[in-house]
Amino acid sequence: MKIIPGYKIKDIDAATLVEQQITSLQLMERAAEGLADLVAEYAETKKILVFAGPGNNGGDALAVARLLSHRGFDVKSILLNVGKGLSPECEANRNRLVDERKSDFVEITKEMKPFVITDDMTVIDGLFGSGLNKPLTGGFAALVKMINKSEAKVFSIDMPSGLMCEDNTFNNRAAIIKADRTFCVQLPKLAFFFKENRTYTGEISFVDIGLSEKAIGEADADFETVEGNRVRAAMKHVDRFADKNDNGRALLVAGAYRMAGAAAMAAGACVRSGAGILTVHTPQLCTNVIQTLVPEAIVSEDMHEQIFTHVPELSHFDALGVGPGLGTAELTAAAFEQLLSAWGRPVVADADALNLIAADKELLKFLPEGSILTPHAGELERIIGRCADSYERLRKAADLAGEFGIYVVVKGAYTVTVTPQHKFYVNSTGNQGMAKGGSGDVLTGVILALLARGVKPEDAALTGVYVHGLAGDLAAKEKGVIGMNARDIIDKLPEAWMKIY
Repeated sequence: MKIIPGYKIKDIDAATLVEQQITSLQLMERAAEGLADLVAEYAETKKILVFAGPGNNGGDALAVARLLSHRGFDVKSILLNVGKGLSPECEANRNRLVDERKSDFVEITKEMKPFVITDDMTVIDGLFGSGLNKPLTGGFAALVKMINKSEAKVFSIDMPSGLMCEDNTFNNRAAIIKADRTFCVQLPKLAFFFKENRTYTGEISFVDIGLSEKAIGEADADFETVEGNRVRAAMKHVDRFADKNDNGRALLVAGAYRMAGAAAMAAGACVRSGAGILTVHTPQLCTNVIQTLVPEAIVSEDMHEQIFTHVPELSHFDALGVGPGLGTAELTAAAFEQLLSAWGRPVVADADALNLIAADKELLKFLPEGSILTPHAGELERIIGRCADSYERLRKAADLAGEFGIYVVVKGAYTVTVTPQHKFYVNSTGNQGMAKGGSGDVLTGVILALLARGVKPEDAALTGVYVHGLAGDLAAKEKGVIGMNARDIIDKLPEAWMKIY
């Protein structure tokens, strides 16, 4: 599903009107009916206070106020008409609300003034929606702060007022509504997927208003979500007559003394994701751990007891993964550079491989094109520098991906895969129970198996992230988000793959 930029949503609305031969007021009424249903479902009180801005978001809010009054709610509406006038749709809904005289209505045309917001009210925020392109100031900013100070529940229409759809790097965060719930009109906004914005959006529900699928499909969008159909289309068929060599020979370089568990996690995920043969190159003191926990894997012992120092023979492997539990010793850094130089094909790099790159940015030049980095936010910022927020982090990740021809998988609540062409794929699976040690190692193993099986790097990254999250969702359903761990994700990989196939 595409994540349409806010400034293009009006074009989709307009195309919908033409395609369906309806008016903008009819489309707004369709949205208002769905929004009113959600307010009625979640409101804990019959007292509703509606704040409407002068644009179409305000028009939505006034239409909702009218519909709620029909359902027996005690509604008071305040229209802020203090600028250059109302949009035609907002004006029409104001007139309908006033003509019906079923609710209390106030229109402010000059100066803002304090409003009484009591704890037993539900506030409907319809001040500004997806068209906002600059921070709120003056009276609107003061009103937002007043609403945020109240104890009333706040429901925002489409967007919390003051929050912009994409880039909020330089926004005034003190002037953004902190909603308990956001009722989004059909199309998700990029800002919803960023951790720092959760305090403003609260829980998010969607209202499908039947926008033109054709217009959505034809719209340009750098961001899109990854769904199951996208993953299924990318998967290679498993040939009945394939032998283990046909399913790929993977090499995992991982582990150090006292960090063998990370290597075992990655290895376990790899063998559960279809790799034909897995070899784990690891220090000598890690051998027993690997062979005990992952007996399917072949162990290649390093010359050193405790750390990775020696590059094994690479010619008979199809894919390489490196980093889980590897450590960052000086000898390991030197061996890592030699490994990248000798390999020459896409590699999946995680954990300490990323820390080694952060310590020596020249190592980026040794990454073969098509390589996949899988950092969490902290690991990424050690490479690209500090970022003000998630949006800036993704843009800098895109610069990194473009410069070196690699894929950057930015792990988080919504993991985003960034391509060298500056496309962003937001994953749709996964849950908070996966925020546990070892989960990232599992992802490395999944992606490594896909590369070994001959899946192209972009598809390997997208599919690996999706299936990893799906296995996490299955684990959470059985164990709960608190009790689950990374091993549970590995255990659920077979079921996740069955769902894909």
